Amino acid sequence: MGGASWHRCAGRDGAGLPWLHDDADALGRRHRRGISSAIARALGGGRRGDADALVLHALVINGAFGLGFTALVLWFGPALYAALGGEGGSLRAALAYSDIVFGGAIMIWLSNAFASVLRGTGNMMLPSISIIIGVVVLVPLSPLLIYGLGPVPAMGIAGAGWAVVAGMALSTVILAWAVISGRSIARLRWARLRWALFRDILAVGAVASVSTLQTTLTIALTTAVVARAGGPDAVAGYGTGTRLEYLLVPLVFGLGAPLVALVGTNIGAGQGARALRIALTGGALAFVVTETIGLVAAIWPEAWLGLFGADPRMLETGAAYLRVVGPTYGFFGLGLSLYFASQGAGRLGWPLFGGLLRLVIAVGGGWVALHMTGSLAWVFAALAAGLVVYGVVLAVVTSSGAWFRQAPEPEGLAIAK
Repeated sequence: MGGASWHRCAGRDGAGLPWLHDDADALGRRHRRGISSAIARALGGGRRGDADALVLHALVINGAFGLGFTALVLWFGPALYAALGGEGGSLRAALAYSDIVFGGAIMIWLSNAFASVLRGTGNMMLPSISIIIGVVVLVPLSPLLIYGLGPVPAMGIAGAGWAVVAGMALSTVILAWAVISGRSIARLRWARLRWALFRDILAVGAVASVSTLQTTLTIALTTAVVARAGGPDAVAGYGTGTRLEYLLVPLVFGLGAPLVALVGTNIGAGQGARALRIALTGGALAFVVTETIGLVAAIWPEAWLGLFGADPRMLETGAAYLRVVGPTYGFFGLGLSLYFASQGAGRLGWPLFGGLLRLVIAVGGGWVALHMTGSLAWVFAALAAGLVVYGVVLAVVTSSGAWFRQAPEPEGLAIAK
């Protein structure tokens, strides 16, 4: 794991920290859904002044997180990369890239904040276009700055870092222009900072970050169980199989981002029944799409696994995983889409509880199954059971109207309103 992580981190010459960069962006995404939810509910409730004020509060929150993340990485980066195995030239190259990229990390956070504002108003198009424009700039700019051309000097790995910052800065400028110029329903205006508005954003964003941690822990701990059962080759097969599960997340996000805005707006407007219909419709669509992918992977697992290698042990373990867990991917898509919808409603206690149940069943059940049978098949059955429970619990509690009851959520998990 350490070697593979450092290889991703460093590349051939020790350059680049994409995994850490992705972690920063992932955390920013969790907070941006808190922003979208808060703005959608404010607009739905006719609180235009609060919606405008939330824009400023969102920028303050994300700006603080961005600066904090920059300080942490710049301060502890050398020790972190050295602990991952970096030394000599590899460590110097990693730091050359990291210092530039994370020096501009605030761009990621501000871009996420502006994109969240637009998504909260129902504008999904411009944030997507801005990302595409940033990537279009990044792709040719990276080799230009790395290797140089004509009057442009070769900057080496530092050039890759500057290309990332430039692409992200351009996306940020586009989104900021849309919000500041008045082309967004929610506009940036000066307002007195209020704790109630900070809480409205963080109540969703902070809990969403905990949910992400649950998913990461589930994969990490189940990997440990698989490693104990089958060794490194089994881990390779399991890891290759679970990559497909990870790819379902951005796919469901395509449905989930609109759900945050649609559910939030209708909740704010007091249209609870309509918000519930939207959520369940989105959940049904996500179930169909992800279940189709899971069934195809279960029937033809080699079509996916063969993209990553031909080792017989890897293929055997990966196929066993996909045949057992793949048919339950629909429940993962269902639960994840309702998690997005719950963000729009500002009620994340049940999704957090559902994620905890999945963690306990997958890890605890897998460990018990391994000790009782010594079979990986039963470990995978526990993973599948965890996904089914996750999806079913969220579907049942959402359809039962849990969002609209005063104390609907597990004790200690309710979100303050």
